[in-house]
Amino acid sequence: MINKVELCGVNTAKLPVLKNHVMRELFARCQAGDRSAREELISGNLRLVLSVIQRFTNRGENVDDLFQVGCIGLIKAIDNFDLGQNVKFSTYAVPMIIGEIRRYLRDNNVIRVSRSLRDVAYKALQTKERMASEKGREPTVAEIAEAMGVGREEVVFALEAIQEPVSMFEPVYHDGGDPIFVMDQIQDEKNADKEWIEAICLQDAMECLNPREKMILHMRFFEGKTQMEVASEIGISQAQVSRLEKGALGRVRKQL
Repeated sequence: MINKVELCGVNTAKLPVLKNHVMRELFARCQAGDRSAREELISGNLRLVLSVIQRFTNRGENVDDLFQVGCIGLIKAIDNFDLGQNVKFSTYAVPMIIGEIRRYLRDNNVIRVSRSLRDVAYKALQTKERMASEKGREPTVAEIAEAMGVGREEVVFALEAIQEPVSMFEPVYHDGGDPIFVMDQIQDEKNADKEWIEAICLQDAMECLNPREKMILHMRFFEGKTQMEVASEIGISQAQVSRLEKGALGRVRKQL
């Protein structure tokens, strides 16, 4: 009882282990329509599911849920296994169990992705695995897109959409002192120290201008208006706006 661990009501300490010759006999019976043999195959390979879900236990998911999803992958592997292929059942089943769990995690992601986008992503992953097996190397995104008959951008967008979100406070490095988090590696282009200091300097430099010059620069460079539009609004000619703008910019540059 000390080593007893229950998942979905199953005592994992008492899970059977099937020998190879027994497995082949059960598969032959199962594929002939014997449902009891199928049940024996499922219960006799639950340890495979246990070994796989250990890879996903640090994601905060309920272990019982992962175990049940893994069992679905196991059943699919049993129903589709070809005895004629010279491959061990575990070699065939483990990727299917992993794939089923990954699909579950993606579908239950906190960021909702449209069904059509997920379908493209799953098809891309399947195509990638198939092409990698055929070519003996990882296919490029362009090759995957060509095989699927879709655009490269669509494949990239779909694959990125199903990636799991990462917390800004996820530690990326720890040397015994203060950890470095993801947020420490991301630069805020709009609120960086350099941008903030430059904004203060520009504000101080513009204090040397008179109200009309300030208005002209604000309308030109903050509101994006043309010299003709500025001239029309403040009631002077475009040539005057040009002259005042040039003089104001020169004094601001000198202050900076």
